[in-house]
Amino acid sequence: MIINSIRQNTILVVEDEQYVRESLTAYLDDIGYRVLEAENGCVGLELFRSLRPDIVMTDLRMPVMDGFALVESIAAEAEFTPIVVVSGVGAVDEAVRAMRLGAWDYISKPIVSFEELQITLERSLERARTKYELERLRRHLSEGTLGDETAFSSIVTTSSRMRAIFLYLESVAPSRQPVLITGETGTGKELIAKAVHTLSGLGGPFVAINLAGLDDTMFSDTLFGHQRGAYTGADRVREGIIRQASGGTLFLDEIGDLSPVSQVKLLRLLQEGEYLPLGSDKVQKSNARIVVATHADLKGKMENGTFRPDLYYRLCSHRVELPPLRDRPEDLPLLTEHFLEKSAVLLGKSTPVAPAELNSYLAAYRFPGNIRELEAFIHDAVARSGSRILPLESIINAIGSDLRIPVSAAQAISHCPVCPFSGKFPTLKGAEDLLIAEALRLADNNQRLAAAYLGITRQALNKRLSRAG
Repeated sequence: MIINSIRQNTILVVEDEQYVRESLTAYLDDIGYRVLEAENGCVGLELFRSLRPDIVMTDLRMPVMDGFALVESIAAEAEFTPIVVVSGVGAVDEAVRAMRLGAWDYISKPIVSFEELQITLERSLERARTKYELERLRRHLSEGTLGDETAFSSIVTTSSRMRAIFLYLESVAPSRQPVLITGETGTGKELIAKAVHTLSGLGGPFVAINLAGLDDTMFSDTLFGHQRGAYTGADRVREGIIRQASGGTLFLDEIGDLSPVSQVKLLRLLQEGEYLPLGSDKVQKSNARIVVATHADLKGKMENGTFRPDLYYRLCSHRVELPPLRDRPEDLPLLTEHFLEKSAVLLGKSTPVAPAELNSYLAAYRFPGNIRELEAFIHDAVARSGSRILPLESIINAIGSDLRIPVSAAQAISHCPVCPFSGKFPTLKGAEDLLIAEALRLADNNQRLAAAYLGITRQALNKRLSRAG
């Protein structure tokens, strides 16, 4: 059973007293439920098996088949269907017995507060949705296979960390809860948001907006639109992008830049699905799925008082953090080849061949701009290329001296013969020779790269090697 948070929920009411049953049906119909009625447990069980309602509400003392037997039967057949029992005032032992048999909650009879009843039902439905989604996620991750590989076809990777993120997103995509995507600039957050939209099965469009630099008025005008005359220059009605994203996904990038006032408006949109266009006093409803992204530390911003805690926790329903490119070294050759081909097509050239040493340089660079920066490096190099072999000079110059020892090489650094010292303490000249030898080993004898590891120029390294020779 899948509990749908968008369509009308169906409730089965099992009650032998006709007046009580009809009163409940009238109230539940008024607040939006589709109601099925049964006068005893036997009829109720037949209706449940044939129509599979989202939630069951049953009296306990009934003829033919009582509520206890009904609860036990339904709980055995449908673990994700919430059952709320109605027990007499003071009959706590009956409610406890029913809950041991599989009931989720109870309410006392006679029902004097319909508001309490509504809250109890909504709480049980929300709990059922959460329980179902967690179980689906557990099974999906344990299987380790994607149901829809094509949804992630635009993301070039062989990283196991990225694969785990794909599996998680495929599991939570059908949920209508917000998705928070965090990660450094250039890690592919919008591509991930588009994949979530594809997997969600929504029929509406994917609409994206970057919130960086928007003040509260611009935020409201862009998202919610305005009425004619809302402010000076507003000479016609403007439809906000939230309306454009109807039935689809609204992607809000750089959510960490929102002003406090805009945060309140976004919170209302997330909680109630409501918003107000500028200059209007008529509340509008939205059914767009919200996906947000940021490179900022939202938790830190919350702790220092610049980001609302209630909005932060609302956004954390589903969250993924994309790893930086420097933590995905296995993807560098694949991404390089992808961008070589893409750049060649854009520039109308034949795809050049990357020299073998290129990966050594790329693996030693931290890539603060991540994948976007790598694409820029490759595109510039292809633009400068006039031969079959990709020239490295532009990439090396762009990287400069900001190099590090790759992770794989860093793991071997513990075996460096100069650290720790053993036996006789080396002379300064001896330590220098050992450091140079180790740098060359880690750089696969690439002198330019070894010099960068040592923090000296290639010419300085050549002089030292010549003296040593």
